[in-house]
Order: sequence, then structure tokens, then C-alpha cells
Amino acid sequence: MSYIGTDIGGTFTDLVLLSDDGDVRIFKALTTPDDRTRGVLDAMKLAAEELGIPADRLVAELKYFSHGTTAATNAFIERKGAKTGLLTTRGFEDTLRIQRAMGGWIGMPTHEISHFSKRRVPEPIVPLDLIKGVAERVDYKGEVIVPLDEAAARQAIRELRDAGVEAIAISLLWSFRNPAHERRLAELVEEEAPGLFVTTSSLLVPIIGEYERTSTTSINAYLGPVIHRYINGLEGAIRRFGFQGPISIMESGGGVLPAAEAAFQAANLLTSGPAGGVLASQKLGDLLGYRNVLTADMGGTSFDVGLIVEGQPLLETVREVGRFHVALPSIKVTAIGAGGGSIARVRDGHLTVGPESAGSTPGPACYGRGGVEPTITDADVVLGIIDPRYFLGGRMALDVEAAREAVRKYVAEPLGMSVEEAAAGIREVANNQMADLLRRVTLRAGYDPRDFVLMAYGGAGATHAHQYAEVAGIGKVVVPNTGPAHSAYGTVTGDRHRSFSLAVGQHAPARFKRASEHIDIAALNEGFGQIEARAREALGDDVTIHRYIGMRFRQQVHEIGVEVPAGQLQAADVDALVDAFEAQYERIYGKNTALRSSGVEFTVVRVEGTSPVIKPAARQVEGAGRSNRPVSDRQVYFYGHGFIRADIYRSEDVGPGHAIAGPCIIERPDTTIVVGPDQSVEMEPYGNFVISIARNQ
Repeated sequence: MSYIGTDIGGTFTDLVLLSDDGDVRIFKALTTPDDRTRGVLDAMKLAAEELGIPADRLVAELKYFSHGTTAATNAFIERKGAKTGLLTTRGFEDTLRIQRAMGGWIGMPTHEISHFSKRRVPEPIVPLDLIKGVAERVDYKGEVIVPLDEAAARQAIRELRDAGVEAIAISLLWSFRNPAHERRLAELVEEEAPGLFVTTSSLLVPIIGEYERTSTTSINAYLGPVIHRYINGLEGAIRRFGFQGPISIMESGGGVLPAAEAAFQAANLLTSGPAGGVLASQKLGDLLGYRNVLTADMGGTSFDVGLIVEGQPLLETVREVGRFHVALPSIKVTAIGAGGGSIARVRDGHLTVGPESAGSTPGPACYGRGGVEPTITDADVVLGIIDPRYFLGGRMALDVEAAREAVRKYVAEPLGMSVEEAAAGIREVANNQMADLLRRVTLRAGYDPRDFVLMAYGGAGATHAHQYAEVAGIGKVVVPNTGPAHSAYGTVTGDRHRSFSLAVGQHAPARFKRASEHIDIAALNEGFGQIEARAREALGDDVTIHRYIGMRFRQQVHEIGVEVPAGQLQAADVDALVDAFEAQYERIYGKNTALRSSGVEFTVVRVEGTSPVIKPAARQVEGAGRSNRPVSDRQVYFYGHGFIRADIYRSEDVGPGHAIAGPCIIERPDTTIVVGPDQSVEMEPYGNFVISIARNQ
């Protein structure tokens, strides 16, 4: 029996095949943007060919299939979701347009925000003519002060139905206190327009924050039908191959969902793929004993960075996607457009790299698929870093002359330099952009990047990590043995996960002495009880629950999640939570920045539930029979050194416990590991390569 995890990237679709004894195999097929399911099937066929069995037999013998997808992200960014209507409390129809006065600049690059002429409100999720206000009102205590006008609600629903909507979002004021009106509206939609996709805010995201809640609910409804069709198509294709086992989808919060639930949690799939890589890094960190890890995923389109602190991924409760907000807990991943396919251009005499990407179609110039502009991959080929004859293990030959011509025409000639100098410039701009992001992610969270181990993965991650890690001041880089498909590995090894939140709205006033004297502790315990019950209902009795409470100083906008001990909270526990919040706040924002005298708010209670998925244990690598000798050498460009001769190793010839001095290159069929001068690399017992970098303190 075997297990498959897949992840669709901008350039390649990755597949990881695990056997019961822990053997790991990686396969890559070009992503097929017109029908992404086809790329998954192509990767399965590659796996079957290597195993020497028919594809239908491989699929029929599978025990488990899990999938990470960019379908939700692509549909939202490209505004290709379903035609969606919104039912909200009368008088609040403009909530999505106002966006708490952030619509003109949220999600824009910093250098554009400062130019007023660059500011634009985003294209709406729901057009104004598809937003219907209904007469009803619930107050902040959850008491009904204006009953729901059902006749008017039915008329609004019929108007949306006749306008051709595929989905309806329902978000009413204070519905997280009393969801009765939202539940009734959902029933009326089923009666008046059966078959429409419906999302209610009280079920999806029952938290305070009128705009964030409405935005999240609308996005979920907007994406729901698209995800439903996508997953049905994927599941149908795999079932036709004979697969009878469970299918899971990676979600943004730190685990997998059953495929049948994914459409109803569509907004939870917006960072599906990157979350898989962070989860896989967390598990590898646990295995190798690394508690503080920076994760760096360099694929074909983007460079995604996550943070693991004391063994736990850093989460965010609200994030910006496509210039709107999603108020669902997710693994915090920050991305820039710096992947292997990122295009280099000269603008006003300055060299820029990304964010535009050549993707898989047409791809970098060296792919020979019609691309003419130079990319990071083209620069790597020109500089001798990537062997054009061994790309994808020799399955795909690269065109060196096409890469040189692209660099010459679009960069070297405009800047008046040689092709090699231009290629080196492309690489240095990209590497410094990535190093800057590593520093920003750590420093803004209150941490020093020098205190972290870097895990570099993605098809291009190991090719660049030796330099961007050194620039960022990081002394140790781990290249996972699953690195070229690390996110896919995370999908197949991720546990089932659900996150539930509930607004509580408690606060201790200014100049309080003990918070427990002002907080309704019974309400906190009741809130935790409700959402813990939902977690157990969703995941079963073997669920592991972690509890958190969102806290902030009075009048602040952003909150911090503080871990809460299990069991019934007592007065001493509440006071201890305030102390923990204050310490956590100062760790992030600096000593003596806490504002305890202003008062403290307890905004939301949250539980993260996980339930294990059966999967094989990691297996150690056998070192016997490995030569630990280079197969050749070649001239390779290294920053600060120019072209120097580097030994070339094949990964299958390198065994654990043998240190190799740089400069050198270790080639795998699916990636190229580069080790710079004054660095060394060693394979640890589980087959992961560890690069040691001499840091200048």
C-alpha cells in the first residue's frame, strides 16, 4: 500500500509517493493551467512508469490521497469566482465597499501607497446591486430588537435568484451573539432558491468585526461553487482510475480537510499549498531537534516564508488576500514574486526581478517552450549552476543558448555589460530580495533571524539558499530530502485539522489591579466549551485540542493570541493570561512597550483541533555502498569569487556522516543543491542535507 500527496505550483505539479516502510519518491510534471487536474494525473503516470506498473494499478492500490491546491487563490486573485449575492442587515449594505476606510491602499506595495494616484479600490467581491439589506436587528447582547421581516427577505432572495447568482452570503449584525436570523435566512434561501451555495457568518466565522466577518463570509460564498467543481473534477478523475480510499485537501490553518467539506471551507484554502510546506518543516524540525525554524519555499513563481517558534508555526487570525480580509486562523506565510520563473527586466536603467513569472507556459527561455524573457532559472543555467543535461534527471534538456540570448537581449545590452555579468546581477537581485524578506518576517515578529535554522525547499530553494541565508545572517540551512516537493509531502503527512472561534468581548478597565475582578470567567468557560464541542464533533474523540484567547490593550486594533491551559479557568488563570499577554507583547514590540494601565480586552476564544492521519514513519538512510566522491567538476559562478571550479556530486553517491567542503554542487533529479566557498554540507541520518555557513558576527 502507498500514500500520495500532491501540490500544484505555478510551474510544476509535485507528487510525493510514500510506501508503508517509509520510502519516499518525488515526481514533477509541468502544471497545466487550462486544467490543473491533468497535471496531477501526469505526475501519477510518471510515478507509475518509474514503478513499472499501469497507472490504474498504482491508484487502485493507494491507501490515502491528499492534495494542496492554488485553485482558491487563483480564482480569487483573478476574480473568477461564482456570481454571489449578499444578505445583510438593512442600512449596512456598504460594509464591503467601505472596508473600514482601507480599501484604497490595503494590500498595495509600500512604495505605491505613498503615491495617491496609485491608489485604487479593489474590484468588489459582490457588486452593489447584488447586496440586499433585510429588516432585522439583534443587539450586542444577542437580544432581538427588530424581528426578521420574512416576507421582505423572501423577496430579496427571489431577486438574487432571478439575477442568476450561484451563491449567497449571509452576514448580519451581532449574529455571533444570536444566529437565529441567519439560520432562518439560510432556510428561506433553500425554500426560494434550492441548490444555491450558502455561507452564514455565524457558522463560518462567529467573531466581532463587522467588515472582516462580512468579507470572509462573502469570499467563502464566492469561492465555494468553484472549489466544489474543482474538487469534484479531481475526485472524479482519481475515482475513475479505481481509487476507493479517503481524499483530503490541505487547508490554510495547519492540517487537512475531507474533500467533502472543502467547498464549505473554501476561504480556508487560500494558502493551501504554502501551509503544507510549513507543516512538513515543523515535523522535520521535531525529528531533527530544531525548535526555531524559518521556512523558505522557492518554487517557480514565488518565494514563501513562514516561521516556526518553539515548535509551533506562527499563526495569524486575520490576513489580507487580494486586497480583502479573511478572518480565519491560518499559518502565516509571507510571499514575494521571486521564483525560478521570475522575469528579469530593465526599467529606467534599473534591473528588477519579478514579481511577474513565466510560469510553466511558456516558462523560462531555456525550457524551449516559447519563453523569450530571461528568468532566474535562465541566469542559473548561464552561470553553470544548473546542468542543462541533468534537469529533472535528464528528462528535460535545457537550451543554454536560448538562456544566454534572453539575458543578452533584455539585460546585458540595455545595461552595457557581458552576459555573465548580467546573469550574476539577476541572481544577486533575487537573492537579496529573498534575504530581505527573511529579515522582515523574523524582525517584525520580534525575533532575530540568526537564532533560527533555515529550511530551504521548493524546486529552486536549495539552489539559492547558501547565499540568501548568508546575507540574512543565518548559520545553518537544512535542505529536506523531500525539498523539491516539500509542500506535497506536508499534505500527505498532515493531520486532520479544524479551527473554531467565538467572540467574547470581555475587558478589564484602565488602571485595573486584577483582571479577574472584571472578566466574566463563566462566559469564557462557556465559550470554550461550545467550540471544543464543535471540534470533537468534527474530528472525533481522539482530537487533540489547543486553546487560545485573543487579547489586546484597550483601543488597539490588532490582537495577540495567548495559549490557554486546559480545563475550567479560574481567577488565577485569568490573571496569569494577562501576564503572559504582556510578556508576549513586549517580546514582539520591545521592552516597556506594554500598556497595561490602559486596560486589557479579551476579544475572542479559539480552539485548534487536530486528529492524526495514518502515515508511515520516517526511515533512516543506508550509507553503505555510497562513494561520497564527486562525479565531475565544472566552472560555477559564486558571488564575490566569480567563476571557480566546483566539485559536482550526485545525491545518490552521498551518504550520512560525511562532511563535504564547498564550493560544490550536489545534483538531484529534482533540484540542485549549491554549497558556497567557506561552507560545508553533510547528510544527516534521515537523508536531509545540512549546510553550515560561517557567519560574520
